[in-house]
Amino acid sequence: MTDTPRVLCIILNWRTPEMSLKSCAAAQIAMQDIAGEIVLVDNDSGDGSYEKLQAGIKGQSRVRVVQSGRNGGFGAGNNAGMRAGLADGTPPDYVYILNSDAFPARDAITRLLAHLEATPQAGLVGSYIHGSDGAAHVTCFRFPSIAGEFEGAARMGPVSRMLKRHIVPLAVPEADRPVDWLAGASLMIRQGVLDQIGGFDERFFLYFEETDLCLRAARAGWHTHFVRQSEVEHIGSVSTGMKTWARVPDYWFASRRHYFVKNHGRAYAVAATLAHLAGGVLGQVWRIVRRKPAAGPPHFLRSLLVSDSRAALRDIAGRGPKSASKGARAVAEK
Repeated sequence: MTDTPRVLCIILNWRTPEMSLKSCAAAQIAMQDIAGEIVLVDNDSGDGSYEKLQAGIKGQSRVRVVQSGRNGGFGAGNNAGMRAGLADGTPPDYVYILNSDAFPARDAITRLLAHLEATPQAGLVGSYIHGSDGAAHVTCFRFPSIAGEFEGAARMGPVSRMLKRHIVPLAVPEADRPVDWLAGASLMIRQGVLDQIGGFDERFFLYFEETDLCLRAARAGWHTHFVRQSEVEHIGSVSTGMKTWARVPDYWFASRRHYFVKNHGRAYAVAATLAHLAGGVLGQVWRIVRRKPAAGPPHFLRSLLVSDSRAALRDIAGRGPKSASKGARAVAEK
């Protein structure tokens, strides 16, 4: 590692060039005292984004625009940025992933870098994320588990109290602390970690890819830390449209299944789905009895059952699980 650590900031664009340039401008301010560069990756938008990004950074020596060549999803697009590396061909000391609809405070990136420099056991660090209204976003989590699937689907006070050590979303921490995994809106990764475990698994089109990355890092002995004083504003779901989903798309279920099968095996994946279905049914009955409104996206349990059943049939037929549906190719980032 060089005496002066160098950071490669990657911003992934999917048909939001104006937003990506705004994010890039915020990152430039936050990197004024940091050695390194910014790479804007266009994830094969096909709408003129690449040309707009090039025009938008004209004359900016520390910013480059690269084309991913294909819309392979969030992980594949960021991997393309990692492969682009620094302009001189040498690897950075740290890679910083920043969503195109996220805007770091002036000291946000510096604080992540300082934490990694001072904490050798930390391999990944993430920021405190808040919305444009100042409200904190939940970005710290435990790794998914069978018990966590049951609790998350049931959403019942008695169940949550009984399984509190397995609840996947964590309350927003008030101070720096280790967590299992962090959402990828503002995530800095030690290059040594990437050299050891590789980048994002590109079989995830969207969602669960940072969960998988943090799990692989943990299994290799690295910690993931939340850094409270690194603050980043995040609009959220600009490209995916998640906030307006009428139904959860197939690629979410495909990513969930791939995560469980890859990291815990098919039997565990089946058990996790059965736990989720059981918890979901129990929770629905509980809310009907207590005359409370339904929780979660409409038809979620049915969609989960259908998606996993179809994947299981493909496995039996020898075709193997698919990581994303055809419809997922219309989305590139979070």
